[in-house]
Amino acid sequence: MAETREGSIRIAAAQIAPVWLNRDATLARVVDAIDQAGRAEVQLIAFGECLVPGYPFWVDRTDGARFDSALQAELYAHYVDQAVTLERGHLDGVRDAAKRNQTAVVLGVVERPDDRGDSVYACVVSIDPGGSIRAAHRKLMPTYEERLVWATGDGQGLRTWRLGSFTVGALNCWENWMPLARASLQAQGEDLHIAVWPGSPRNTAELTRHMAYEGRSYVLSVSGLMRAEDLPDEVLDNLPSSGLLKSIRSDMPWAQGGSCLAGPDGEWIIEPTTEEGLFIAEIDPSEVRKARHLFDPSGHYSRPDVLQLNVNRNRQSLAKFED
Repeated sequence: MAETREGSIRIAAAQIAPVWLNRDATLARVVDAIDQAGRAEVQLIAFGECLVPGYPFWVDRTDGARFDSALQAELYAHYVDQAVTLERGHLDGVRDAAKRNQTAVVLGVVERPDDRGDSVYACVVSIDPGGSIRAAHRKLMPTYEERLVWATGDGQGLRTWRLGSFTVGALNCWENWMPLARASLQAQGEDLHIAVWPGSPRNTAELTRHMAYEGRSYVLSVSGLMRAEDLPDEVLDNLPSSGLLKSIRSDMPWAQGGSCLAGPDGEWIIEPTTEEGLFIAEIDPSEVRKARHLFDPSGHYSRPDVLQLNVNRNRQSLAKFED
């Protein structure tokens, strides 16, 4: 590998498909991608939104808003069963792979916390190169039909963390459109923003460059894939209502990627791609400093005496116990 510039790091978008609605099989794919990134001397690898165990594509294709539907209840019950519970160690293998390769990981999961019943959240989990979880951010507002499956998140995971010369933050899908969510990370020094998506270039092609130019930061948008070849009969045969799911497979692809990387000048480093693979680039922190010479959104061009953001980072909980 060519020698990197001082302070520069290699980052990668892992644009892959899950083994749909199968947590353990999808986690095995994630670990394989981390090991591949480690061999390429990548310092950070990111994956798409809710890649583990997959995005709930069935909802808008199977009359998902029908009240008290036995079909929707069956699919939801399976989805919850395959979700990730951090407290039960479901990501231990990913954390071990991060530590083994000294590679940070940003991974979209469907999270089922132990203290929130059987509700699930779109959650982007950030793991440092030592294998420690630095942030677990639950999506603030699920978009449209997602609200039939995912609960609303909170601000507890709106946190940045250091990776070499960079400060990293992450948001899920359409909350990247939320100016105040972006500002909450910019205010913590973010200069490497990770945006995770289910998979469509229409989401990433314009907003990625906008966020980069606004924040004068690097922005890595990472999407998933879900094509007909990613959903063979042997996968569907292990899912509830497999016959119905096979019938809606003709509507595929459901996710077409769109992973990309923009620099702090708003220009493409990696243009949106629909291919499967690991897309790697080297990023240089001095380019952030150059771009912020004229405009620094949380520094000299902010006016905290006039405009200031309040952020509640308390984790949602039904009860507070005093023993």
